[in-house]
Amino acid sequence: MEKILIVGGGYAGFYTAWGLEKKLRRGEADVTLVDPHGYMTYQPFLPEVTAGSIEARHVMVSLRRHLRRTTVIAGHTTKIDHAHRTATVHTNDGALREIAYDTIVVTAGAVTRTFPVPGIEQEAIGLKHVEEAVAIRDALLTAFDRAALLPPGIERRRLLTVTVVGGGFTGVEVFGELLSLATALLRSYPELGRDDLAFHLVDSNKRILPEVTDEPGRWVVRHLQERGGRIHLGTQVVSAADGRIMLSTGESYGNGLLIWAAGNGSNPVVAKNTDLPVDERGLIRARADLRVGTDEAPVPDAWAAGDNAAVPDLASPVPGARTVPNAQHAVRQGKLLAKNLVADLRGRKVKPYLHHSLGVVATLGIGRGIFQYKRLVIKGFPAWIMHRGYHVLAVPTWERKVRVLLVWLSAVLFGRDIIPLSTVQAPRAAFLAGGDPFAGSGSGSGTGPTTAKAAPAPAAAATAALADAEAPAARPELSVVRDAG
Repeated sequence: MEKILIVGGGYAGFYTAWGLEKKLRRGEADVTLVDPHGYMTYQPFLPEVTAGSIEARHVMVSLRRHLRRTTVIAGHTTKIDHAHRTATVHTNDGALREIAYDTIVVTAGAVTRTFPVPGIEQEAIGLKHVEEAVAIRDALLTAFDRAALLPPGIERRRLLTVTVVGGGFTGVEVFGELLSLATALLRSYPELGRDDLAFHLVDSNKRILPEVTDEPGRWVVRHLQERGGRIHLGTQVVSAADGRIMLSTGESYGNGLLIWAAGNGSNPVVAKNTDLPVDERGLIRARADLRVGTDEAPVPDAWAAGDNAAVPDLASPVPGARTVPNAQHAVRQGKLLAKNLVADLRGRKVKPYLHHSLGVVATLGIGRGIFQYKRLVIKGFPAWIMHRGYHVLAVPTWERKVRVLLVWLSAVLFGRDIIPLSTVQAPRAAFLAGGDPFAGSGSGSGTGPTTAKAAPAPAAAATAALADAEAPAARPELSVVRDAG
């Protein structure tokens, strides 16, 4: 059988494998998908996960559950040697494995773009993975609990200061959602006031949301400012060390939560560890039919799609334009790629990728949003409804659609859940500290007085466990950035 290897299980990779399962005859090809996670993350919902509007697991689609005829390998692809038709995979159990293939599909996605700014590695959290979204939500909720114990002053305000770097859709959406959450939380924290909150959105460009035209972009800025947000355009973060933000304008302030959403960076395996052709941005060169290479020099048995591929945008009037890295293109490229792989396998003609934009829509918090399609612009509550309607239709599988709808319905009836789960990052702390409320009562097995007294320095052990959980090497928000792709 033809051996097809898919590198990456994001939008493009998942939809390619899903489409192949529907179209391939049994025995026609053997499909293997390599991804470090066992799920595809529906990234447009991540800002709502940070605000508690959607449960984290509901934005993830299990690969094994929905790809029954595909071999799923949990690991990172570290090298692609297309000349010898092999890929090196570092599996999640720590082993190195070499996988042979006949045809390769590179859909490894992109990673968060970072810059050599002091303090970023220690302080910032990205927003490409669900673990990061959960960490952001827990950090904000925990900050409210801590701030409520402090008197008014600099430290309380620092805890409730949030900085988002990046004025694209991800940055603006998470800024709007967190601002909405924080404002709503004040009703549950009578000790705190609106003046204790400080939300900063920083972008090096002179405008935000480059996908919309100028006037809607200016409206979004005014809207966020009216809600108390501070927008810093044409500004860069020059330092984030020691919990303090320093801007290129000279402004400096204490900061509690730093979210880095400054765009996409090229995937390391694509940019540095493959013999497939890449462009100056570190993206795989692809043709309109999603084959790797150019019209003059195609690469046999190699295909690419999604955020790691430079795919010509045939719908754009600009010569040489490439499709932008978003979910609309990745999903549709994955679907076409499955069709083209089957057509090529059967000796039929493949089709070029052509997609006209359906418009752009963004959430700015509960009940607030913006939508634009050509000259049509819709703002406020109708745009927010359109955002939720579009994405609940776009998220794959009916199971996930129903789960998301049920969570939204429960939020209408009961409000958002505001319980943080930050202690899940140190699950053994209570155990090491003897935190069982029945410890020492003499009941149960192994929890009597002797066991409790024998535990050496339980408070110190719990502190050490928490310190280990918060160390840079173990922080989920940092590890997932390094593992992206």
